[in-house]
Amino acid sequence: MESDAGSASLTELDDRALMALHVQGNSDAFGELFRRHRDRLWSVALRTLGDPEEAADAVQDGLISAYRNAASYRGDAAVTTWLHRIVVNACLDRVRRRTSRPTVALPDDDLAPEASRLTVRRDAMDERETALEINRALAALPSDQAAAVVLIDVEGWSVEEAAVILDCPPGTVKSRCSRGRVKLAATLGHLRNPESNGDVPTLPDSQVSSATSLVKEVGTR
Repeated sequence: MESDAGSASLTELDDRALMALHVQGNSDAFGELFRRHRDRLWSVALRTLGDPEEAADAVQDGLISAYRNAASYRGDAAVTTWLHRIVVNACLDRVRRRTSRPTVALPDDDLAPEASRLTVRRDAMDERETALEINRALAALPSDQAAAVVLIDVEGWSVEEAAVILDCPPGTVKSRCSRGRVKLAATLGHLRNPESNGDVPTLPDSQVSSATSLVKEVGTR
């Protein structure tokens, strides 16, 4: 069934009107929503997961969920907030499901010296293992803290933007990020200080900043 608004150009309608049309049965309304928000949804997923294929799957999973559950949208938050929340959750689900051991594509260069090949392979494995450790640390956080850290430290959104996406006050986002960063510092401190053997009796600001930098590095790979 099409509403009267369906006769207007979809590009002229706001997100809430498009969502209402989709729920009423308009076959093109959700596609317009996707067109509007796909770049930012893709950016969040890619920067969070660091892998184009996984990011594409997470966006697909999130949008299928949004498409099927559009009737549950009550309008108490912006449509973009609702969509981003669903995609961020889909990303975090994928982080939790990642295997504990990396699968590394090794270079195939028969002309290179064996020592050089081994160094490249070891570096690739070390980098992948570091990324997996950081992803596991993120996955171990409470979901509200993980979502805040992902949006701000991985994706690079401001506190105010993250607050819109997560539908909570900026102060709450700051608090969640702070608690998450402290936990990440305790978990990931050995990556910056290998000789610490995981024993972190105190967490100075420099150590928290170091762990935050590691998380940001994963987001740019």
